Amino acid sequence: MKNFRHEGRLIPCTAPAGGVASSDGVKIGDLFGVAATTAPEGGDFELAVEGVFTLPKAAGAIGQGAKVYWNAGNANVTTTAAGNTLIGHAAAAALDGSPVIDVRLSN
Repeated sequence: MKNFRHEGRLIPCTAPAGGVASSDGVKIGDLFGVAATTAPEGGDFELAVEGVFTLPKAAGAIGQGAKVYWNAGNANVTTTAAGNTLIGHAAAAALDGSPVIDVRLSN
């Protein structure tokens, strides 16, 4: 195939204001992923858009399989849809006191 570019699991991107650190949740436009590499603002990095990642979680319990959203202002995962970006589903349940949750990305 002459038009094949790459598998699409990692997307080359330009780091937004403030740059990115490896493992950060990053929202670029309507695309969400996890930074696979670190880059300063304007630098090149790779954004992982497939897989299961451990991400910071807002307060409250989240059940396995629940739709989860990225709250860009708080840089965490929530079940609140309003004003947030759908990023996937909870790969495992997380209790109210847990600071993190495993998320299966599905953009």
